Amino acid sequence: MESHLQHNPDLTSSVVFGLGWVYLLLFVMNAAWVRRSFALDGNVRLSLGGLLGKGQEIPVASLWAIYCAMLLMVGVSHLTGSDNAQSFLLRMPEFLKAPINAASNPVAFFVGSTTIFIAMIVFRSVWTTPTAGWVLLNFSLLFMTLSITDYDFRQIVGKPDNVPIVGMLYIVGFFTWLAFKKSTENDRRRAAGKPLIEQENNEKVLTWPDLVYTELICMVVITALLIAWGIVLQAPLEEPASAAKTPNPSKAPWYFLGLQEMLVYFDPWMAGVVLPSVILVGLMAIPYIDFNKLGNGYYTFNERKFAIITFMFGFLPLWVAMIVLGTFLRGPNWNFFSPYEYWDVHKLELLNNINVSEWFWLSVMGQQLPVAPSDAALPVKIGYILLREWLGLVLVAAYLFALPPLMAATVFRKFFMKMGFLRYMVLANLMLFMMSLPIKMVLRWAANLKYIVAIPEWFFNI
Repeated sequence: MESHLQHNPDLTSSVVFGLGWVYLLLFVMNAAWVRRSFALDGNVRLSLGGLLGKGQEIPVASLWAIYCAMLLMVGVSHLTGSDNAQSFLLRMPEFLKAPINAASNPVAFFVGSTTIFIAMIVFRSVWTTPTAGWVLLNFSLLFMTLSITDYDFRQIVGKPDNVPIVGMLYIVGFFTWLAFKKSTENDRRRAAGKPLIEQENNEKVLTWPDLVYTELICMVVITALLIAWGIVLQAPLEEPASAAKTPNPSKAPWYFLGLQEMLVYFDPWMAGVVLPSVILVGLMAIPYIDFNKLGNGYYTFNERKFAIITFMFGFLPLWVAMIVLGTFLRGPNWNFFSPYEYWDVHKLELLNNINVSEWFWLSVMGQQLPVAPSDAALPVKIGYILLREWLGLVLVAAYLFALPPLMAATVFRKFFMKMGFLRYMVLANLMLFMMSLPIKMVLRWAANLKYIVAIPEWFFNI
């Protein structure tokens, strides 16, 4: 591990030269944005800490023009300085990589993704403006471009299997931004008594030729993109599968990586059968348990806060973020690696996980776990199992059966009154199953908890 950088330098001439074209592409994109900003953004007053007195008004477009000129200079320096890659200075600074590596662990990742999700909801009127969206896009592209100068980061992100995941993140980010932008605008219009966006832009067009021509153009563009993709990137084909030689890490397809990450915290029957089934049943049940008549046919947030927040929390932090974690941060032996860390197959992480029954009997009671004699009858064995796991069974029963009525009497009282008993219980249990993932994750990190109920005799663990 110590000498891998000597054989695999951070920067090569081809990488520096390729990044030069990326910066030139950013220059072209921002040059178009300068033109747009000059027409729409107006002026901004700058005082430079009092050096200009009351300040000087300058066009906002001039600030973007300065940034644009910097991108052009950086791009040209990459294209002309690629022959001496090892001494090239424009790379990810070590003072930025060090804190990112230090903070890279499952706890920080989940807390960070949840914090970002909360900030998205609270500050949706700020980050959904076109300028804020363009700033976020530039920031993410610059971060990716600088990070690619690190060898380990480049090996992970540049894998042919992982390149589509990077593209997926930008697609998800764009459509999330677009949906919140339209929702925020419609909420403003509703508060001001103005017609909604969908009511103003409701012109209808004929399927032929308007829609068919649009679909044809999309087909041609996507076909050209896939052909270029197939030429530039090598197909991610490996040697024939062999039970004697398995990949390390052995990963599921990207769309199952969220489920594979659940296997860290749940038993296979729970992560691979119960939770996916609950997800599918929950999606089918949504139209039947939804009592809110508002928000149909138009974008809104204020009129469907609970539904949007619940769905987006399950989709972004609990699904997309788990795919990112499994794709880019889970390495050999399914250990967690930071973005700029070498994937060392010899890395070992000591895990001293305990079950609730072990904690209760060994730590609290100071006794050995109740174990039935090997020749005991089945009823005796069941009795010992119930004695050993009684606390975990009580906790699970309270979570699934006692918590829904308590929620109905307190925070979900309005939902219970409007939905009735049956629909409310379906909703409550779907939410509890969804929240079981972050709860189990937090318990694993905070208390090294493995299973709440552990019955290995019957392969039944929760």
